[in-house]
Amino acid sequence: MTITLPSLTLVLGGAASGKSHYAEHLVAATSRPMVYIATAQAFDGEMEAKIAKHQDRRGAGWRTIEAPDDVAPALAEACAEEVVLFDCATMWLSNQLSADADLQKSETALFDALAACLAPVVMVSNEVGAGIVPENRLARQFRQAQGELNQRLAARADLVVTVMAGLPLALKGALPEGVI
Repeated sequence: MTITLPSLTLVLGGAASGKSHYAEHLVAATSRPMVYIATAQAFDGEMEAKIAKHQDRRGAGWRTIEAPDDVAPALAEACAEEVVLFDCATMWLSNQLSADADLQKSETALFDALAACLAPVVMVSNEVGAGIVPENRLARQFRQAQGELNQRLAARADLVVTVMAGLPLALKGALPEGVI
């Protein structure tokens, strides 16, 4: 079975919720050539292992573009016949904050690039606002910025899915049938 995705799909969830795995299934179900935009950077062994796990799970058949900071060129590179998995907005935002970037300018560039992208995009992002208030200023700034980014992404997406315990739930639009 082949599915059709809208121009922007947002897949949200907490840490280890299964959001990336579900997003990979969505992308694969389109039967289009698959592009993976990777925003994570391996600064330690734990992150190296997580990235390797994601790579192993995806397997062959993906064209990977490493774009931890400026994702506009990566999105512009996608052809109309392809489908893009952007994993993930949370790491991208962390990279922006770590670089002390102008978030408004960075987000404007991201949204412009998403609007101009010829391929459908499935974007993964973490839901970080369901826990306790962080004790330090940077963590609170990040949580606020992530929540606001997720709201803006959801407003632009035609399909918004949350994943909890590996189970998808449509928040906006309808889940494609047959995708687990």
